[in-house]
Amino acid sequence: MVQSDLDRQIEQLRKCEIIAETEVKDLCDKAREIFIEESNVQRVDAPVTICGDIHGQFYDLMELFSVGGDCPDTSYLFMGDFVDRGFYSVETFLLLLALKVRYPDRITLIRGNHESRQITQVYGFYDECMRKYGSSNVWRYCCEVFDYLSLAAIIDDRVFCVHGGLSPAITSVDQIRTIDRKQEVPHEGAMCDLLWSDPEEIEKWGISPRGAGYLFGSEVTQNFLHLNGLNLIARAHQLVMEGYKLMFDNQCVTVWSAPNYCYRCGNVAAILELDENLKPSYKIFKAAQQEPRGMPAKKPAPDYFL
Repeated sequence: MVQSDLDRQIEQLRKCEIIAETEVKDLCDKAREIFIEESNVQRVDAPVTICGDIHGQFYDLMELFSVGGDCPDTSYLFMGDFVDRGFYSVETFLLLLALKVRYPDRITLIRGNHESRQITQVYGFYDECMRKYGSSNVWRYCCEVFDYLSLAAIIDDRVFCVHGGLSPAITSVDQIRTIDRKQEVPHEGAMCDLLWSDPEEIEKWGISPRGAGYLFGSEVTQNFLHLNGLNLIARAHQLVMEGYKLMFDNQCVTVWSAPNYCYRCGNVAAILELDENLKPSYKIFKAAQQEPRGMPAKKPAPDYFL
């Protein structure tokens, strides 16, 4: 892929304009070549800015970049759930992919529970691809990319980043490295738990009301951090009205980056900036001004609030 073509595509996507289906295929092929070289637990250097769910809210992603700085000036780590629910999953995911191909060392993308064939057929991404491209090809290319995304990331050997949370099947980070990640998200087991679990004010494990993953408590978190020489778990996956939420004596933080989620929740969003010494600071931002092109006719997908 010629760099000038890629720069043109990035410019186009930044205006929330879709690119040609043939260009999507090339972009996805190139991205897959990059992701295949990355580890299940991708190493990331500080300083870096950590982001939670985006869910196809393109204009809010633009707001995030205006608050946090543009890529590649700022190094970013996105913790999954790029698609579904919002109106612009196609433009959102393709822009992040194009930035990854253009600046592979300045943006890290890990997998969320919505980066899945099954979920995207229910919560909007599949329908959006059909509407915008007239076939399921683009959806298929993107789903193939989903299968190659890392499951977690570690910043400077100290901060563990994952979409959902911990798993009773995993005590050490090394166990995550042995998972065969190149597959559709399973319904149970370690890979499923990493993408679906949530922290809860309990000590050990609980049954998740989501029907997948687990609830994990303070003792579980403390043991995992201690055993792996870590200071913090950063994760996304749960709507937080204030944008971020610290738990377990600041050992676990949820970062949520989709303001006014589903265009109706009224929440603010946050990003977490870690400086070169891993000192955290949170930036809060609100939903973008009314979208320039007005709202598409289609309402976001039904309730299942993840």
